[in-house]
Amino acid sequence: MEIKKLENSSVELTLELKAAAIEEAYSKQLKDYAKKLTLKGFRPGKAPVSLVESKFGKEIREEVTFKLMEDNLDASYKDMDEKDRPLPYSTPVLQNEDKLLPFQPNTDIKYSVVYDVMPEFELPKYTGLELEAENEKVSAKEVDAEIEKLRQQNAMIIAKKGAVEKSDIVTMDYVELDAEGKEVESTKRNDFTFTVGSSYNFYKLDDDILGMKAGDSKVIEKTYGDDSGMGSDYLGKTVKISVTIKEVKTKDVPALDDEFAQDVKDSYKTLKDLKDDTKKQLQEKADVRNKSHKLEAILAKLAEETKIDLPHSMIQTQLEQEWRNFAQRFGMNEEEVEKLMAANGSSKSAFLDTRKSDVEQEIKRQLILDKISNIQKFEVSDEEIVNKLKEYDPELKEDHPNYDLMKSYMKDDMLFQKAQDYLVENNTFKEKKATKENKADEAK
Repeated sequence: MEIKKLENSSVELTLELKAAAIEEAYSKQLKDYAKKLTLKGFRPGKAPVSLVESKFGKEIREEVTFKLMEDNLDASYKDMDEKDRPLPYSTPVLQNEDKLLPFQPNTDIKYSVVYDVMPEFELPKYTGLELEAENEKVSAKEVDAEIEKLRQQNAMIIAKKGAVEKSDIVTMDYVELDAEGKEVESTKRNDFTFTVGSSYNFYKLDDDILGMKAGDSKVIEKTYGDDSGMGSDYLGKTVKISVTIKEVKTKDVPALDDEFAQDVKDSYKTLKDLKDDTKKQLQEKADVRNKSHKLEAILAKLAEETKIDLPHSMIQTQLEQEWRNFAQRFGMNEEEVEKLMAANGSSKSAFLDTRKSDVEQEIKRQLILDKISNIQKFEVSDEEIVNKLKEYDPELKEDHPNYDLMKSYMKDDMLFQKAQDYLVENNTFKEKKATKENKADEAK
């Protein structure tokens, strides 16, 4: 057995099959065929072995030899290091098959297969580093915005007798009028409800109905310019729209005081309690994102400094998964999605090309995390895995057909998480300096 390292984490494995083993299997197969075959002039199973060999010897020898080669290949994996074994999704490919054929009697056969193996690589230093990472902090403005959402969610919608104002909720009938003042039936809309100021109405009538009351009707004349956001059929056109206000409602937003805080949650006694807890919750969410920022910073650095020859089969397997996920989002089978893409000047291969770079980076990071997990000897117990699976799906039982596979996936996820936590905890992160773009966004 010889193993030769090739590019992109693939190897060429060369094995030898002895002539004696081939001839023994070949002779046995000939006899088995002779017992089963029916040849003209002979009773079933009574044809001479020599005649069977003359007619079918070449095909039988090929069948027997290829089967022995495959068995020999499978057996060889048991005697080699795990690092030299093929990846689960890499199929060994026989080399120079045309030079092996036809198989000659009483001849040893030396043959080679090529397949992908797990990449071998060296990690750079991955602890004790100082890196920059974004550090999100919750501002008073964000707290105020979150509490304002609560006020709006707790607002009461009540009927209003007065004039229409911005932010009122209006129900109206409208229809476009032609040059003779007749209704254009296709434009009629009854009981249309929208919030004034939202512009969620076709003719952009928000400002035009200000001051009207329930029961009022009027004809509004509008000319739509380039900045109106209307379609080309209306640009530069003047139209008349007959409008009837049927109902006006307003939001009765609760006052921002201790009573409001108590209504939100019994444990809040004052408005300060609400604000403090809201800030705490927002900061907890920000801290989760900050951890991701730190992890992104360290993984980006490690990926940049680590050379890994990624196997083609590893990349292709992940790309195919990306494609399946993409196709599923359309609710169609893959063939239908390909036809849809072709109609729009795209293709599956074009999609895979756009995803390849990101997929390679993701695989690289996964390999780095996996190696760190092995170096640090992280472990998770079977009990931890089972408990995590229960969190994922409380109804999941051991008799589920994919239970063991799901446990395996969960174990990998948990080990990756340990490696990620280790990287964040064992490196130092200083706040990333704001770029000009960031500063401009903050100013807004």
